[in-house]
Formats: sequence, structure tokens, C-alpha cells
Amino acid sequence: MPGPGGEALALASYVCGAGNWQRSGLLQRRVSRAERARALRMARLRVSRRIPLAYLTRQVWFAGMRFEVDKRVCIPRSPLAELIESGFAPWLDAGRVRRVLELCTGSGCIAAACAFAFPGSEVVATDISPAALHLAERNIRRLGLARRVSLRQGDLFAGAGGRFDLVVANPPYVPTAAYRALPAEYRHEPRLALEAGSDGLSLGERILRAAPAYLAAEGLLALELGEVAEDFAARHPELPFFQPDLQRGGHGILLLNAQDLCP
Repeated sequence: MPGPGGEALALASYVCGAGNWQRSGLLQRRVSRAERARALRMARLRVSRRIPLAYLTRQVWFAGMRFEVDKRVCIPRSPLAELIESGFAPWLDAGRVRRVLELCTGSGCIAAACAFAFPGSEVVATDISPAALHLAERNIRRLGLARRVSLRQGDLFAGAGGRFDLVVANPPYVPTAAYRALPAEYRHEPRLALEAGSDGLSLGERILRAAPAYLAAEGLLALELGEVAEDFAARHPELPFFQPDLQRGGHGILLLNAQDLCP
């Protein structure tokens, strides 16, 4: 969750109808009585019921794009945005990326961001939740990407065929005990998209086992596992995972070349 200052600015931006790029100018703006009243109503809901701001505004910004969100999906907050915007350089040659597979797409934000980062590519995105895919379809269509992003219902790789230059996944990875201790805001998000068993590693393991059948010869696996990423990497000392330093903060991303996964 962003800090209180960031949330206040996001709320002001929404109430005033400002774009993400216009937020800095809001500090000098005089608001109308109606705008002020609306902001106060939403702020009271945010505080009294601990509803995440993104669910009150029904929107969030990711990789420079606005996405619709509600309780059907987790709120996009992945640090993968920074890597996507850079085309995963230097680990990938963006000009050679023709097919991208995203697992556990949720709102469709990572799939859409990949489609823009790799303009010549086809993107396939899967999710086990029909409700999440319904919302993802709305986002994909609004962004004009329906011809390039295919949404498939299925568990992880189910519904995906062929090989991909990039396989990217932000699966559920929160251990059960940690999930129970999360702040109240997270209780509004779908448990299916957060909790991942006793150690949080089960879905990452399944992805790692299946990935060789879907990665192209010079492909890249990008796996976000948050707080359990170190445990996951330690479980596989034979694999040279790379954990990138992120300029905008965030952690828990593991990168692995296909050659190292499929020797």
C-alpha cells in the first residue's frame, strides 16, 4: 500500500479528474465544494472500513496506464512494472520478443504493459478466476489491445500453447500464517490471489517445473515471489537466479534464462 501522502494525492487526483501526469499540479489547485465533499466521503470510508483506496476509486495506475480494479482482482502494485517498461533489458532483446505468456493475470495490467513494451509481440494471459478475466477483458479492450492480448481461463499454463520468449508470473505467494497477519486492507482482496499454502512456495514450484516446456531457446522466466523469493532461490541452489536491483523500490523478483533452466 502507498503511504498516506501518496494516497491523499491519488484521492485528490481522482476527485479532480486529473491524469497521473497532472498530480504535481494538484497542490496548487483550489477545489470546489462538491469535490471537497466527495473527497471527504471517500476518505471516511477508507479510514472507517479500511477499504483500499483503489477499490473506492475503481482505478489504479500501473506502468503509466490506468486500469479498472475492484474486489475481483488484487490491486496492481508489482515492481515488475519497472522491468517491463525497460523491456527486461539487458536480459532480453526487446526487438526479438514475439510471444509473451503471463500467468495469474488478474486485472490484466502486466499483460497490457508487456504488449506495449514489446509492440511486435503476441501476449497470452491466463488466470484461474473467470471473474478476474472478465475485468481483465474490460481493461484490455479499453486500451485497444484486444487483437494482441489473448485471455485464457486456466490454472497456470492451462490454455497456453507453444513456446514463449518471455514467461512472466506474479502468482499467489503469501504463506497462510502471514496472510492471517496482513493488515485489514488486504482482507478486501481475493484470498485466492494472495494465499499460497504453508510456505508460499507451491505455485512457484509448479511454474518452475512446467516452464521448460513453454520457454523458447533464448527465453526468460520472470517470477515475482515477494517475501518468499529468497527461500525459493535457496531451495534451488543449482539454478543461477538473478535478483535485479530496482530503482523505484520493491523486491522479490527472480529472473532465469531458459538456457539455465533447460540445459
